[in-house]
Amino acid sequence: MAGNQFKAIHRYARISARKVRLLANLVRGKTVVEALSILEYQPQRGAVMLKKVIESALGNAMDPDQSSDSQMVRPEDLVITDVRVDGGPMLKRMRPRSRGMAHVILKRTAHIQVTLGSDD
Repeated sequence: MAGNQFKAIHRYARISARKVRLLANLVRGKTVVEALSILEYQPQRGAVMLKKVIESALGNAMDPDQSSDSQMVRPEDLVITDVRVDGGPMLKRMRPRSRGMAHVILKRTAHIQVTLGSDD
């Protein structure tokens, strides 16, 4: 199974990339089981999003059509090799201010990408 990599991406997540990067640093390099248990008890909203992306990548790894080997992949053997959180496009909204002015409010989005690989 050397070299098998499984990927999942959540694009246009309605959260700032900066907020999710803190959680991505927690789980980078950990096993899938350990990362999911860490994210289970995090109070941040981004923990739920990152957990779903990891579970999706795990589902891709369990899919027999995606695996090049005939062996089944065990979740205990998978490690999070790469977590990338990039900024996505921003939704721009206007807020009225004093003297007829307007301020722009940027509603940020993020692209969350997780790659799983074997630990050997």
